[in-house]
Amino acid sequence: MNKDITKIFIASDHRGVGLKLYLYEMLMAVGYKVENLGVEDLNTKVDYPDVAKKLADSMLEDKKSRGILICGTGAGMEIAANRYKHIRASRCERPEQARDDRFHDDINVLTLAADDIDIEIAFLCVQSFLESPFDNSERRVRRIEKMS
Repeated sequence: MNKDITKIFIASDHRGVGLKLYLYEMLMAVGYKVENLGVEDLNTKVDYPDVAKKLADSMLEDKKSRGILICGTGAGMEIAANRYKHIRASRCERPEQARDDRFHDDINVLTLAADDIDIEIAFLCVQSFLESPFDNSERRVRRIEKMS
């Protein structure tokens, strides 16, 4: 467990509810402080840009937090989240991808495709995202600053 992370914000649209609830329970079980930003059931229809905004606004208050966004494809949440300059979101399908995206690009939001990913693989992606460090070298920091 990464002790440097103060809180994990997790949210989904209606298509991602099942995966979100599974990941929420798993993260709580291993000791992370997790805040569920909704939605709670398949019948609560919501637009993914609104969900991404809620998570981005929550993360603005806590610089050491991380976020997880889930929708059917993962792409909608990724695009919506990256509209906020303090967010660096990436859609991942494999744990190695999450590890590399953290190391190279210091992602702070992981997006997942509920329609396409196995729940165990999703949890491995989340673990990799949370436990992997950022390579704080000058070139990587310089590149990130250019985007911010």
